[in-house]
Amino acid sequence: MVSKCKIILLVIAVIITLSGCATGRKQADLEIQGLKNQVSALETQVQDKDKEILALREALSKATEDKYAKVKSEEGYTGSLETKFRPSVKQIQIALKNAGYNPGAIDGKMGRQTRDAIKAFQRANNLVADGHVGKRTWSLLKEYLDKKVK
Repeated sequence: MVSKCKIILLVIAVIITLSGCATGRKQADLEIQGLKNQVSALETQVQDKDKEILALREALSKATEDKYAKVKSEEGYTGSLETKFRPSVKQIQIALKNAGYNPGAIDGKMGRQTRDAIKAFQRANNLVADGHVGKRTWSLLKEYLDKKVK
């Protein structure tokens, strides 16, 4: 009799254990599906934001083009937009360094070493070596702003 009770208890324990596993698996599957849905929703949001960014970039580009067109059409305007650009001392120092001339520390200050480097660059490019970065000097020097040559 005792062995029959043990067998019945064992069968009941197995049934409870198996039913608990099935419920746990279903719950895990539901959680996974919920997470997949959240990921899908986030991917959609990212795509929407990417479209927004692209539209904003296009609008900015258009606005910039319109601004430059307006400047070009102003009465008495004969030069190019690039000639109106005045480089910062830091940009000059970076370009000089990339071109192989030592301006000293890249600190944005026009010191003796920076002026000497400008003069050396001007002499090497058959310009008047006055130590000032005018239109001609900058038109040659700006090519080195983003690329290192020497």
